[in-house]
Amino acid sequence: MPELPEVEAARRAIEDHCVGKKIVKAIIADDPKVIDGVSLDDFRASLEGKTIVAANRKGKNMWIELDSPPFPTFQFGMAGAIYIKGVAVTKYKRSAVKDDDEWPSKYSKVFLELDDGLELSFTDKRRFARVRSLKNPVSVPPISELGPDALLEPMTVDEFYKAFSKKKIGVKALLLDQSFISGIGNWIADEVLYQARIHPMQTASSISKEDCATLLKCIYEVTEFAVEVDADCSRFPSEWLFHYRWGKKPGKVNGKKIEFITAGGRTSAFVPDLQKMVGAESAKAAGKRQQVKVQRVKHNDSDGEDEEPEIEEAEAGKSKGKRRGTDNKRASTNKKLKGSNGDNDENDNDNDEGLKNPSEKAKQSRSSKGKGGNQEKKARANMAAKRKLEESGDDEDDDGSEGDDDNEGGKDRKLSSKTQSKGKKTTKRTAEPRQTRNKLSNKHK
Repeated sequence: MPELPEVEAARRAIEDHCVGKKIVKAIIADDPKVIDGVSLDDFRASLEGKTIVAANRKGKNMWIELDSPPFPTFQFGMAGAIYIKGVAVTKYKRSAVKDDDEWPSKYSKVFLELDDGLELSFTDKRRFARVRSLKNPVSVPPISELGPDALLEPMTVDEFYKAFSKKKIGVKALLLDQSFISGIGNWIADEVLYQARIHPMQTASSISKEDCATLLKCIYEVTEFAVEVDADCSRFPSEWLFHYRWGKKPGKVNGKKIEFITAGGRTSAFVPDLQKMVGAESAKAAGKRQQVKVQRVKHNDSDGEDEEPEIEEAEAGKSKGKRRGTDNKRASTNKKLKGSNGDNDENDNDNDEGLKNPSEKAKQSRSSKGKGGNQEKKARANMAAKRKLEESGDDEDDDGSEGDDDNEGGKDRKLSSKTQSKGKKTTKRTAEPRQTRNKLSNKHK
């Protein structure tokens, strides 16, 4: 995305080809997300008939100075770009408009036609850019809030070190803070930290004055060289990290492996072999790495004291698991036995009614009927006859009278006729009252 070198290349192109020329026509896109704080008619009126006096830049912001205010101001965002028809201006991946694309591009937000026929367009494919019309751009946000320009307003070593000593954040995050120093974006920050051999997560306040001086030197050299080649990355030195940081998989630079981390909220490329944490933070980082390493270790039969408690705990866990498995087996067996005993109890409870199986019950019922009908009815009849017989015997004993055989025989005949009237067929149980009557009869004898 456009950083200081890319925006500076655009400023230089306007300065070289457009200064001193009058704007005869302006077309403003109806895109309120990009065209910020001004109506299309007012913006167009502020441009047409005006002469371009200069092109200015601070950080990643640029504005065109006209012969009278207000001035068009461009915050490039992630994909903002300046194109001049017929003029080669640096292209970068996210904003490139092909030469054979329509002109002006469908992504054009501000189109200017100059009095000599030259045409200029500011495009933005991703709509993160902001275009404003401001009377004095340097006195209002966002430009008024920017820190010193990394190229045009370099700090001294003392100023740089003093500013770093007050910051308790990672150095990469600090370099990306446009209010601290303006113009540095993601790729420049990675590049200068790589060349200065500073880890992107190193706290700014912990960096020595000597390392601050090295970093400041790298910032100026990288930005100056990139600007001198008009941000043409194909002309960047081959040993720069820039050429190897874009792959999805970590590559190598000068034989050293590149790794990626998140620093300052951005994906950051660095070389661990060369960019190491230093001072107290080095020990802290080493402790964190050791902790992670210990957590990942698979314990073996080592005699290390630190490993023994964990091994014992693991063995205890295994034993507990074995006991738990044994208990589960026992519970399962008991459950089966309980279920079997329950069935036996139910069968025992059903003894008076026959077998538990309904089909067997029906079969037994049919068998009982074949032998003598309903046994329950017969039993009730026999019990009633028995009680009646006993009652009559008790009366005779109480009276002290003695009955003769004829009388006893008559009673037997009467009882026999009553019994036979309730059931023609008899079973073994029906014979029980007769035995009782015989005993009573012998008693009277």
